[in-house]
Amino acid sequence: MDNTKRNLEFLYEMGTIRYIPRIWQQFLNKDFANLSEHHFRVAWIAAMIAKEEGADVAKVMQMALVHDVAEARTGDVHYLSRMYTKRDEHSAVNDIFAGTSFEQDFLALATEYEARMSLESRIVKDADNIDCDLELQEQEANGKRLKETFRMMRFRVHDLLFTATAKRLWEAIQSSNPHDWHMNGNNRFTQGDWKKT
Repeated sequence: MDNTKRNLEFLYEMGTIRYIPRIWQQFLNKDFANLSEHHFRVAWIAAMIAKEEGADVAKVMQMALVHDVAEARTGDVHYLSRMYTKRDEHSAVNDIFAGTSFEQDFLALATEYEARMSLESRIVKDADNIDCDLELQEQEANGKRLKETFRMMRFRVHDLLFTATAKRLWEAIQSSNPHDWHMNGNNRFTQGDWKKT
């Protein structure tokens, strides 16, 4: 069976997720990550947690790419809009992957993710939540005091995390500096011509 046409349609559709805002923007600000940016970092967070937890890293990364793929057709909802919105994510995922080379494998991953029964699915959900806390910390470093507003809600999210690794990451994020990666890395100040001797 030649899946080329459906595969191309799928690839074009995945390209459009960069235009889908995460609905957090409604009460936070327009600087929050879009759906594509969210997927990218969730995949890396999930891989890191999987490595620490002894889970299947490749499976986790694939599941992370699938975890919010339905939003390409349903859009995103936040904790308030979820009270009033009904979405058919199951149909969206089935239609997105129908006839593609990924159909069987990725539909199975989507189903497994939603069930939250496997270690891998729980890791991806943890990564999905951790990404929000990273973003709130980044916003605070940029002078936006959103983190304080959402403090109690995010403590509740901490309690919902499945893995010990995710809980450690969450706790470390709270006092982390999003600029440490470049300020402490190999740069002109730490190793180069501007280093104090």
